[in-house]
Amino acid sequence: MAERGISVDHATVHRWTIRYAPLLLAQFNRRKRQVPGRWHVDETYIEVRGQWRYLYRAIDNNGDPVELWFSERRNLTAAKRFLRRALKRRGRPERIVIDGSQTNREAILSCDTTDPLQDRSRRQLKPIRIRQSAYLNNRIEQDHRAVKRRIRPMLGFKSTASARVIPKGIEMVHMMRKGQAKYACNPQLSLAEQFGVLAA
Repeated sequence: MAERGISVDHATVHRWTIRYAPLLLAQFNRRKRQVPGRWHVDETYIEVRGQWRYLYRAIDNNGDPVELWFSERRNLTAAKRFLRRALKRRGRPERIVIDGSQTNREAILSCDTTDPLQDRSRRQLKPIRIRQSAYLNNRIEQDHRAVKRRIRPMLGFKSTASARVIPKGIEMVHMMRKGQAKYACNPQLSLAEQFGVLAA
């Protein structure tokens, strides 16, 4: 904007982010590539008004983000909501790797028993395999850094609404950089060109 001689206040950019990030993410999700069948699931914390809140995240075996969900609590209900949303939007994985969290294990087992009942194809579904290992889950622990690196300079969020929206925008840009969208005409679009496609 400065190169074009336009002065924009940081608060204006913040309002644009709150307004347009969900719309762009919805467009991106329509173009997102198929997710492989092996996921890593974990939660990380962010600060909202001086209190810790949680981002539940899943990445695939290639390190590409699968799903993200903000929660005010870290409990079984929150883990189930996140997993149900991920399963509904991204399909059913063969295997999920988690750390030592019993809450996440119970959430996967619970969602795995209800999910086959909702599946309308009459084929036999194999149970989701669960691998519990802190070391195998280092992949997602490292991937949290990409989101937290952007959040850290903000010194925490001032409202829950911002904390729900801004990490999704950060995650969307993260997915765009990793080339997770499928564009029939040109798969090698730059970041700016991808934004142009989404906004069109």
